[in-house]
Amino acid sequence: LPGLALGAAPLVASAWVKTVSGQAGALVGFGPVLLLGLILMVGWFGGRSVFRLIEKSFWSLTSLAVQPGYAVFREGLRHLAEPLLRRGDAGRRAKVNAAIAAVAGLLSCAVALAVFAWAWPGTRWSASLGDLGAPLLLLRPALANAVAIVAAMMAGASLVWGLADATMDQARDLTAFDEAAPGATGTRVVHLSDIHVVGERHGLRIESGRSGPSGNGRLAQVLDRLAAIHAENPVDLVVITGDMTDAGRSAEWVECELALSRHPVLRERMLMLPGNHDVNIIDRANPARLALPGSPLKRLRQLRTLSAMDALQGDRVRVLAPERDRLGPTLAEALAPHRAAIAAFADHGTVPLSARLAQLWADVFPMVLPPPTPDGLGVILLNSNAETHFSFTNALGMVSLEQANGLAAVAAAYPQARWIVALHHHLVEYPKPATAFSERIGTALINGSWFVRQLKPLGRHVVAMHGHRHVDWIGQCGAMRIVSAPSPVMGGRDDAPTHFHIHTLSRRADGGMALLTPETVVIHAPQGDG
Repeated sequence: LPGLALGAAPLVASAWVKTVSGQAGALVGFGPVLLLGLILMVGWFGGRSVFRLIEKSFWSLTSLAVQPGYAVFREGLRHLAEPLLRRGDAGRRAKVNAAIAAVAGLLSCAVALAVFAWAWPGTRWSASLGDLGAPLLLLRPALANAVAIVAAMMAGASLVWGLADATMDQARDLTAFDEAAPGATGTRVVHLSDIHVVGERHGLRIESGRSGPSGNGRLAQVLDRLAAIHAENPVDLVVITGDMTDAGRSAEWVECELALSRHPVLRERMLMLPGNHDVNIIDRANPARLALPGSPLKRLRQLRTLSAMDALQGDRVRVLAPERDRLGPTLAEALAPHRAAIAAFADHGTVPLSARLAQLWADVFPMVLPPPTPDGLGVILLNSNAETHFSFTNALGMVSLEQANGLAAVAAAYPQARWIVALHHHLVEYPKPATAFSERIGTALINGSWFVRQLKPLGRHVVAMHGHRHVDWIGQCGAMRIVSAPSPVMGGRDDAPTHFHIHTLSRRADGGMALLTPETVVIHAPQGDG
């Protein structure tokens, strides 16, 4: 159906243009002019929603039909080159990865052009209203159009991505930590991620099943250990980069809230953001289930997550003003006019209520904890989850242009500040031996290399923190440092220890961000319900 809609769009558009151009002379008199004015007003004021729809559709098409093709070539070549990469140093690995990206772009482009040439003879790009009266005759050219459009898009995108990935700063392991400027104070930041709270005492998590931790005992031990550390050497922030729950169920959010409420001193320092398990898991028991776009269940998972974020940090973080060019109210203030609608939707879950609340989810990101002083440390929380509706694509990520523009506006308002940019998905593939294709392709931040380039102007003033892959890695792309958090819950079997890090962020002598040597906290297997 999406393919038919895409391929039929040029046919319908051409028929409409022909009809409108033929009737243009009839646009005289008050009635037709008023109607045209109303149409233009709807287009103008609805432009933001239309743009979001187009952007989501573009990246959805990219994630399903274009990005996997390029990624297969890139990761396949990296897999073949892995013996060569193991023998080289970091500089050699970066050069080889850059060359592989360029070659992958060329190969992907060549295959796409071959498909385009194969489909072209069956395409048709114009129609009349009479042709639309016999839609069955247009099925074949509509499908051929769709194949040609996607192939052309893949050819162009592959070249662009290959060139962009080859010329950008390559991901490298961080070889040395910074030293703080003389007299500079440090901010102790606990980075947690992927705690996957379950809603029953001995629940099995989706990704680990019987081989991993069941129940929430390990999370309780993490919080108890952190509370003891805080009593001896206080922490300033606890940033949780997504996947608070295992499947976004109400019982899981209740268990999460109960666990956090036992540590109010830590809770008032916590910030969290949505992960794919919080909002994109459709049915933990049926990995092949498809949810239709606009599904009330998808909106319900988003609003559960939003309500939990409001309860945890609603009075401390701020969202953007309606103009999206500066900070506006707190999250709690922004949600206040919508609380009745949210409650009604939670009770009834109707499609009209779901449509009314769709804009709310998009409007609250990025969330910002402003720096306490003009040159202090602030936190920007992003929603990096793609709008997917299929269990096999639930782990894909995307940072919208609106969020990137909002981040830039906030950073411009505090030019001397340093920032933690927190999101769920990894910005770049790690400079490590290749993992399974399904993991590299199915969990990617689709526009990750683009987003890295958006962050480049912030340089050493930013540290990006994420989770998602449960990989313990600290590296850099150019001047920007990237911190990937392991999961203190999912990191091992029931009897295996896990860990998390406490990072100290301070000011460098040049005014940038200093990332000091982290403190590693080991969590041993809990007794009882863990």
